[in-house]
Amino acid sequence: GSPVIWNDKVFVTCEDPEQAGGILLALSVSDGRTLWQKKYKLTPYRSHNDNSYATSTPTVDAERVYVLWQTAGEVILAAINHDGRPIWQRDFPGIYCRFGPGTSPVLFDDLVVFTHEHWAKGPEGGKHESSWIALDRETGRTRWETKRNNAEISYSTPCIYRPDGREPELIFTSWAHGVTAVEPQTGRVIWELDSALPARVVSSPVIAGDLIVGTCGKGGTGIQLSAVRPGTKDNPRKAALAYKHTGKSAPYVPTSIAKDGLLFTFHDQGDVSCLRVDTGKVLWSEKPGGRFYGSPVWVNGLLYCINRKGEVLVIKAAPAYELPAVNPLGEKSQATPAVAGGKMYLRTYSQLISIGGRTQ
Repeated sequence: GSPVIWNDKVFVTCEDPEQAGGILLALSVSDGRTLWQKKYKLTPYRSHNDNSYATSTPTVDAERVYVLWQTAGEVILAAINHDGRPIWQRDFPGIYCRFGPGTSPVLFDDLVVFTHEHWAKGPEGGKHESSWIALDRETGRTRWETKRNNAEISYSTPCIYRPDGREPELIFTSWAHGVTAVEPQTGRVIWELDSALPARVVSSPVIAGDLIVGTCGKGGTGIQLSAVRPGTKDNPRKAALAYKHTGKSAPYVPTSIAKDGLLFTFHDQGDVSCLRVDTGKVLWSEKPGGRFYGSPVWVNGLLYCINRKGEVLVIKAAPAYELPAVNPLGEKSQATPAVAGGKMYLRTYSQLISIGGRTQ
């Protein structure tokens, strides 16, 4: 999981592999000291070597931090206030999948939204129903649950799409359903292009102008990047594939980033590409060093992404390739940087590092 920040606190998930548990830490942004921690006992289970109990990134608002724990034995979504007091906790059945779960919750208006999906070839013949769920932020009460297919678990985290002149939509990506838009307050499917993503989905959807970009892959490499033109409530069949890419421009695990008409993709095998959002034309593709699981962030015209060796690559977010810096952190990483208050927070396997900002 990656760190999240609100005012004077940074929240991050950790694991206790020896006792099969998860830990939510609240740290001071000024000096990194632990302000409080909450421990959760979890059912031991076997996952992929690159996965962990703390794979989910928490989400936070002005009043609470929301943390999701997922194992084969249970799923827990809990809300804790900024002083460390538990507000509510919901328990759901465990997740059946090959490599262990890997999605995170998101916030929209008064909702906490997350996916609860299973692999069709799981125990008992895959009889456990997959769904997308929205809970009330204040009470944890279920507001809606949308049933989904069990073809293959998605590791994607949903995002918010705000089309001009229309109500916001929640966007989900998955192998089973492709790219889907649902009404945030009801969970009703608005439109869906189920053929858009023909392999396992790990990365999260990206809003790129008037297109929605999703990627899929298998076996440690990307298979396809799909740019989808959205449908509408009145014309759901309008949803169509604008263009697609295969090969080194198609990431698997990292989520791409779109900015100023450009789309930047970071491939698991180390390729970094720049594409025109509107046409999909590849402007450049390079291998700056290392392989990627974490996703990039954009700050003042530069892209920051941590490779799996724990090096922070700084790449100019421009139509021409430029690599201003590579900064080693000294330890492996699979996380995405977080930026707040003029500081950048970098998470490695056992360290959380804060850089930048003014010293007092």
